Amino acid sequence: MSGVLRLCWKVLAVVALLLVPAASQAATCTSEAELSSQDRSALATAGDRLSEAVLQQDFATLQAALLPAEAAEWSGIRGAIEQAEPLVKGGQVQLWSLYLLDAASMTAPTDTEFFCSNASGSLTVTITMHALPPGRYAVVLAEAAGAPLGGQLGIILAWDGAAWRLAGVTVRQGIFDGHDGVWYWSRARTLAKDDPWSAWYSYDAARYLLLPLDLISSPNLEKLQQEQTQIQSSPQDAFPYSLPDGDRTWKIDAVILDASLHQADLALVYESTGVTDPAAQRTEAIAVFSAFLKVQPGLRQNFHGLWAYAVKDGKRTPVMELPMGQIP
Repeated sequence: MSGVLRLCWKVLAVVALLLVPAASQAATCTSEAELSSQDRSALATAGDRLSEAVLQQDFATLQAALLPAEAAEWSGIRGAIEQAEPLVKGGQVQLWSLYLLDAASMTAPTDTEFFCSNASGSLTVTITMHALPPGRYAVVLAEAAGAPLGGQLGIILAWDGAAWRLAGVTVRQGIFDGHDGVWYWSRARTLAKDDPWSAWYSYDAARYLLLPLDLISSPNLEKLQQEQTQIQSSPQDAFPYSLPDGDRTWKIDAVILDASLHQADLALVYESTGVTDPAAQRTEAIAVFSAFLKVQPGLRQNFHGLWAYAVKDGKRTPVMELPMGQIP
């Protein structure tokens, strides 16, 4: 599971007056190639140091760099970094991209989009921040190169008037079973015509693996989204999905990608009959799994396993996970 450190922008707003002002009158983004040598060096140094601290589980360095407004969140931050250890284990820090975000001219916290273009303007990455207070920020993207699970890091920095401070970080898996996001994208294209459900969730897997931060959008990701939505007979409008199973019919509310076990699993959210005994819940879940795979057999070959989430009276209960080979 990716470790996500929540940035509490409402709390962070109390330090907004400490942030360095800027001359511009709008939120702006400067991409790495256009950064001054001083800014590039400062951001690279901070990003490399904090990324290395995540890989080494160096909590002293991370806590010392934490934005003061985030001090109360430290226990959750530490826990998330601990959970991220398997994702980066065996890797070496390699920085991808640096973005300097200037919102110092804003007068109040607001949802803000930063358009980060290259020198020619031919490529624009969009970074969206919610309820962002005035100030200067940066996004550093890095990877644990060589790590079997391909851990990727997205680090958010905030300028406190004297130094770049840690304001948030996400660690996300970059590889499922030896395959990266580009492989899953190519696989999705191959499957689109003959196995639309496998193609759809392969696109989901590609999207998940390609970037560590959901707040970033790029032309490539927009292209991926367009391709996915053009698949015919996909799960896009299939829910609620009815599955005949003998004298009963199961109702599936949703099927979503689930990387909890660092594998390309799918989670089935289904309407339960209301059984509460653990053994009966497992029996019911296996029946739902089996009925689902009879209708969508291609998923057996293209995904690792299925998770069961039973819903009754609005309450969702996790039941189990089974590899595809163990589902009848």
